[in-house]
Amino acid sequence: MTKIKVGVIGLGYVGLPLARLFGTKYNTVGFDINEKRIAELQSGTDSTLEVSDEVLQGVLKTDNNELNGLLCSADSKDIEDCNYYIVTVPTPVDKNNRPVLTPLYKSSETVGKVLKKGDIVVYESTVYPGVTEDECVPVLERVSGLKFNIDFFVGYSPERINPGDKEHTVEKILKVTSGSTPEIGKKVDDLYSSIITAGTHLAPTIKVAEASKVIENSQRDINIAFVNELAKIFNLMGINTHDVLEAAGTKWNFLPFRPGLVGGHCIGVDPYYLAQKAQELGYHPEIILAGRRLNDSMGAYVASEVVKLMLKNDIKVKGAQLLMLGITFKENCPDVRNTKVTDVIKNLKEFGVNVTIYDPWVNATEVKHEYGLETLTELPRKKYDAIVQAVSHKEFSSLNLDALKKDNAVVYDVKGVLGSKADAKL
Repeated sequence: MTKIKVGVIGLGYVGLPLARLFGTKYNTVGFDINEKRIAELQSGTDSTLEVSDEVLQGVLKTDNNELNGLLCSADSKDIEDCNYYIVTVPTPVDKNNRPVLTPLYKSSETVGKVLKKGDIVVYESTVYPGVTEDECVPVLERVSGLKFNIDFFVGYSPERINPGDKEHTVEKILKVTSGSTPEIGKKVDDLYSSIITAGTHLAPTIKVAEASKVIENSQRDINIAFVNELAKIFNLMGINTHDVLEAAGTKWNFLPFRPGLVGGHCIGVDPYYLAQKAQELGYHPEIILAGRRLNDSMGAYVASEVVKLMLKNDIKVKGAQLLMLGITFKENCPDVRNTKVTDVIKNLKEFGVNVTIYDPWVNATEVKHEYGLETLTELPRKKYDAIVQAVSHKEFSSLNLDALKKDNAVVYDVKGVLGSKADAKL
């Protein structure tokens, strides 16, 4: 039997935890085109904070010929002798919310150049049903010169990583698996079963596995859109939305969703993949797109509510100084991908408000590069006309908000965690 060697393509929030886990059992190479990222990882540090330095350093190796362990590399020669390739690159949308498959195409070309007879390529990136076989396989065939399901095979096992979650780590999340033939499906399932303690579910086809992933996040998106709409309605009625949800939540089958900004690499993106495919087939998805429209409108809504609050307190809006607490897409992690806090900031600036961003979790250079915004990672020592807590980082729970407020300043609580400290909440 050929000894398993795993190549993980893409070492971001999804790829690194997976590569680290495979490295505990197999000879594993983590490949990424970002040489700065590779240098960081090989030095034993992960800036995404998904894998602790201690855990990463415990699995790292320096030589491709060593036995089990993880080698991080930007040199495709290091993945030439792998027999399993696992692709974990991002699948974003463009400014018109259309799927961007370029990272998948490029990574498929990288794998195609080293693909050999008998190899298995598994995709983890979130896609619409059909992408693996209809979009990625032709690239693998063209670049490698090999024939699909004769010379090489593919599988699909959707990622379920929750950035910043130290409880639901990759090995503790049940894994959906699939393969391009029943035999390959079993091989893919066996590979993941050997490292995933939570177990696996072998789907009957790749398209079923692809569809299962994209509807997970679409379902969550729609449910959050519902409570966001409720928040808008109840605010007009003068009713505390969180009190309503707490009361309704006493029923055993009430789903515990909360209003908020819906960003990140999954929930704010994946529904567009399913919607795009549906539209190509001549079906206009009403509920999915309605949920997306409502959630995408929440940044502007929050900004307008903050401005209304300022006007009620006789604060001159134009030229006002506002402190934005947090810019990441969720609490207690440095991930700023597709964060919707930027929508709030953009709309506040259109009202003439001067916004200062404070977030101790982020890389300020990354925020500047991605969004053109300056971010402070240390708390400023001045007073503000308004404070918006957009993200519930643990550091914010102990902040003395009174020390940051001018005499008639207002506090708006997006996450509903400040209690009586806030003048209003979403």
